[in-house]
Amino acid sequence: MNSLKNKVQLIGNLGNDPEIITLENGSKLAKFSIATNESYKNANGEKVTDTQWHNIVAWGKLAEITENFLSKGKEVAIEGRLTNRSYENNDGEKRYITEIKCNELLMLGK
Repeated sequence: MNSLKNKVQLIGNLGNDPEIITLENGSKLAKFSIATNESYKNANGEKVTDTQWHNIVAWGKLAEITENFLSKGKEVAIEGRLTNRSYENNDGEKRYITEIKCNELLMLGK
């Protein structure tokens, strides 16, 4: 049951090409966002599509795979865990962000 405490599974499409950062020690970090869509009919019977954006981070080998094979529009399935962090922007304001630390990645589609 411990593996179910903080687990996220998503299937979506990349919104942009991944941002790849190479750290001083040579390891890589990939940052990208994916969109998930859910459709439903509203009270008037009209189809409505709700799009949610999710920030994803991948480290090490997954970052290398992301760099070599993923680009804007590609469909992926990811599994990971939710993480929260804060940082200060250029104006000194504290910002909070929720990300998904990717543990597994599956490329879908063509």
